[in-house]
Amino acid sequence: MVEVVTLGCRINSFESEILKEKFKDVDNLVIVNTCAVTGEAERQCRQTVRKLRKQYPAARIVVTGCAAQVNAEAFDKMPEVDLVLGNKEKTALEQYLKGELSEKTIVGDIMSYDGYDDYIITGFEGRQRAFVQIQQGCNHRCTYCIVPFARGRNRSVPAEQVLKQIRTLLDQGFEEICLTGVDVCSYQPSFSGLVRQILETFDDLPSLQFGSLDPAAIDDEFVELVAKYKNVHPFFHFSIQSGDDAILKRMGRRHRRQDVIDLCNKLRKARPEAVFGADFICGFPTEEDENFANTLKLVDEAGISKLHVFPYSERPGTAAARLPQVDVEIRRERARILREKGDNSDE
Repeated sequence: MVEVVTLGCRINSFESEILKEKFKDVDNLVIVNTCAVTGEAERQCRQTVRKLRKQYPAARIVVTGCAAQVNAEAFDKMPEVDLVLGNKEKTALEQYLKGELSEKTIVGDIMSYDGYDDYIITGFEGRQRAFVQIQQGCNHRCTYCIVPFARGRNRSVPAEQVLKQIRTLLDQGFEEICLTGVDVCSYQPSFSGLVRQILETFDDLPSLQFGSLDPAAIDDEFVELVAKYKNVHPFFHFSIQSGDDAILKRMGRRHRRQDVIDLCNKLRKARPEAVFGADFICGFPTEEDENFANTLKLVDEAGISKLHVFPYSERPGTAAARLPQVDVEIRRERARILREKGDNSDE
C-alpha cells in the first residue's frame, strides 16, 4: 500500500488525497508532498524523508511538492530519495514510475504551467471535512513569500469541475466542504460568483467553509452571501500578516489595517456570530516595537480571536531576505506575546 506524507497547506492535503487514490494498489511506494513556505518547513521536510527511509528501507521514496520545486538540488543530493518531481510533474507521477528513469530529478518550469490535476477524489481519509481545490498558483509578489515560485501563476478550476467534485463528496456523506487553493480569492472570473453558484446549486450542503482569505479581495457580494446563506460557516480566516501599515507596505500586501477592521465589521453585521482568525508574521524585517504594537492593537480592534502566528523566517530568493533583519530572539518573543492574545481552542 502507498504511504503519502503531507507537509504544509490544505492544497497539499487535497493533492495528497489524489495521490492516495491513484496509487492505492501500489506497494512499497512512499510519496512525500513537501512544503516550502519557510526555510524551517523545508528543513523539516528533509528530516521527514530521513525518518521515512529508516521506517521503509525497501520502499521507493518520491519527493514532490513545493520544496522539491524550489530546491530540487537539496533533495537530489539525499541518498534516501529515489525520485524528485516538481509540482507540474506531480500530476503525472504514474508515467514517471513506469520503467527505469535516466534522471533522479525532474522539475520543470512551473511558471509556464497552466494546468492542474483534474482527478475527482471520492473522500478524505480520517477526516470529516473535505477540501476542494478551486484554484492554483498566485500572481501577487508579497516580499516574504516563495510560494508563487513553487506553484506558478494563478489558474482557476472550471466551475463545472468544482461542482462535480463537491457533488461527489456530498454523495459520500461529507458534510463540511472547504474551498481551498493557493490564493482562493483570485479565482476567475469571480470568487464570489463561484461561491454563489455553489450555494445555489447544493441545497443539501450543510456547511461551506473557506481556506485563507485575502482581505483586499473580499467584495460586498461575498458579504451579502454570508448574510443570506446560513450554511456558510461563520468562521473566516484572513491572511493579514501585520497590523501596521508601514510593514504591510514593505510586505507587498494589498490591504491596510483599516481595511481589515472595516471588513470584520461588515461580516459581523452580516453574521453576528462570526468568528475571525488570521495569519500573522512577527519580526518582519525593519519591524520596530511601535509597528508590532499596532499588530497587537489590530487584533483587539478587529475582534480577531484565532491567531496563527509565525516568527519571520528568511526565505532565500525573496525580496524581504535582503532587508535589514530583526534579531531572531525578538521575533520569537513577539510571536509568543501575540499567540497569548489568541483563543487556542480548535475552530
